[in-house]
Amino acid sequence: MKITLKDGSVKEYDGAKSVYEIARDISEGLARAACAGEVDGEIVDLRTELSSDCELNIITVHDEEGLRVIRHTASHVLAQAVKRLFPEAKLAIGPAIDDGFYYDFEAEAFSREDLDRLEAEMKRIIKEGNALSRFVLPRAEALKLMQERGESYKMELIEELPEDAEISFYDQGGFVDLCAGPHLMNTKGIKAFKLTSSSMAYWRGDSNKARLQRIYGTAYNKKEDLAAHLERMEDAKRRDHNRLGREMGLFTTVDVIGQGLPLFTPKGTKMIMKLQRWIEDLEEREWGYVRTRTPLMAKSDLYKISGHWDHYKEGMFVLGDEETDKEVFALRPMTCPFQYYVYKSEQHSYRDLPIRMGETSTLFRSEDSGEMHGLTRVRQFTISEGHLIVRPDQMVEEFKGCLALAKYCLQTLGVEEDVTYHLSKWDPKKQDKYIGAPEVWEETQQHMRDILKELDIDFVEDEGEAAFYGPKVDINARNVYGKDDTMITIQWDALLAEQFDMYFIDANGEKVRPYIIHRTSIGCYERTLAWLIEKYAGKFPTWLCAEQVRVLPISDKYEAYANEVLKELKRNGIDATADQRSEKIGFKIREARLDKIPYMLVVGQQEEVDGTVSVRSRFAGDEGVKPLKEFISAVCEEIRTKEIRREVLPEEQK
Repeated sequence: MKITLKDGSVKEYDGAKSVYEIARDISEGLARAACAGEVDGEIVDLRTELSSDCELNIITVHDEEGLRVIRHTASHVLAQAVKRLFPEAKLAIGPAIDDGFYYDFEAEAFSREDLDRLEAEMKRIIKEGNALSRFVLPRAEALKLMQERGESYKMELIEELPEDAEISFYDQGGFVDLCAGPHLMNTKGIKAFKLTSSSMAYWRGDSNKARLQRIYGTAYNKKEDLAAHLERMEDAKRRDHNRLGREMGLFTTVDVIGQGLPLFTPKGTKMIMKLQRWIEDLEEREWGYVRTRTPLMAKSDLYKISGHWDHYKEGMFVLGDEETDKEVFALRPMTCPFQYYVYKSEQHSYRDLPIRMGETSTLFRSEDSGEMHGLTRVRQFTISEGHLIVRPDQMVEEFKGCLALAKYCLQTLGVEEDVTYHLSKWDPKKQDKYIGAPEVWEETQQHMRDILKELDIDFVEDEGEAAFYGPKVDINARNVYGKDDTMITIQWDALLAEQFDMYFIDANGEKVRPYIIHRTSIGCYERTLAWLIEKYAGKFPTWLCAEQVRVLPISDKYEAYANEVLKELKRNGIDATADQRSEKIGFKIREARLDKIPYMLVVGQQEEVDGTVSVRSRFAGDEGVKPLKEFISAVCEEIRTKEIRREVLPEEQK
């Protein structure tokens, strides 16, 4: 038997060897660090016996896959602890996930005190050092075993497997769980772990199925790595837009209005308005867009033409009953067909193209309640929607322009370094999900691939993530908890013009189908605001702040001068307020800092006499006394250029 190792070297053995035995044969140090093996691309237990030629990579605690094995084993230790302390609980599933693991149980809700008790029990189980042994059973015997143990969710999983399937289990000190593995050899391999939270979850992620309790945790090979992770999580909690945005008074939600329907306060509304006005002016004045305004709903007939009725109906809010009503309407989940009819309202020549239409669109999507979170996934949202109607020969250059506009917006917001680009392709194995011929899809995807390479944009390809009518470039950003959200989408469409009978007259007087680019320049305003809250921890660039300057008179005697300063700030388009309360100036300054105000202007007797202001900023602390006009000029320039000023506070002022 020849075993080819990762470095290309070959080990030869006369008989079968386990992955662990081979690791130990290479070196004792490797065996101690080993978690699993990768055999011909498949992750397996160290206990797996190899009996024929293969390629082998020993996975250690230092590898990402090694951490996943540790975390998967930790999830089983958690399940064992739950069964010891809460014997009536029923087991569901417990996988490793990015940065940790979870396990779902049918049980009463778990408190933080319960999690602390479970942690202590897990430590006892780990100290016991039980070996994990794998065994397989035929389907019938596997069902019988789980029935005897009252594990109905495990039975459901087994029943979905083929009749002739051999089902694998793991036993650790008498605790048996249905699992495909891989796992550590021994529970003592779990060196550092923490149960982080618990929440409600639905069985199989379906809101129509049983409500379960999910316990989240994480595990690392070293205590130092765990401590660093927990610190990152604490920072994430501090930055979480759903928490921080509410604390800052930017938005709220109300049960009686509904989940996924945020209410924006005056502060949050002003920030959304600034983003919206910037994008609308940018598109119209610098990128050649014309603006449209279209209805929030339409008859089902429109969505049947577009294909959304067949492919996306479950995600729409439908108004009416198809069985009984003459006309059925639906709130729009997209703007595309509405703008197509704007285009179709008059005839166009090849000389008219490209036509770039932009719209600030309010859209509605029937999101599952378990999927919604803060501003990142909601049922009503507003987006910088747009569609370009182009000649086929213009498609490549216009697509490049859409990417360039998106990149400019990302740079201006200071978030370009935080995004990844994805070429979202169709799945040729599921052609019934899409419209159009395979050759059109493949040709289109190659065009997009070439454009991304030409622009020197690093990207990954995601199969099966395309819309039903075309591939797209998705620009994703990772939130504070490590989950990717799509922020901007640019989509190539060579198909829908046919369905809507869209055409232009070419130089020969013939009707020709245009191509369409579906795009957004900044994406959904709600999601973008959530992103910015987390990016800046609430300390936004000055131009975006709802309150840019706060005037602070040192006593009531200087209230009149404070009002003069305030009036002049507002006259120059600066969003400013004055704190006229009868409080000490130190208190006012501390509150302004807590409110993350970019600039504080302290005014007293000398400032009034000289026509000056004493400037304190979030960025540099005490910036000294300046003439009011000089300060206004500098701040107006900062706002106009959308400068992202960095904090360089002296250590004593931090």
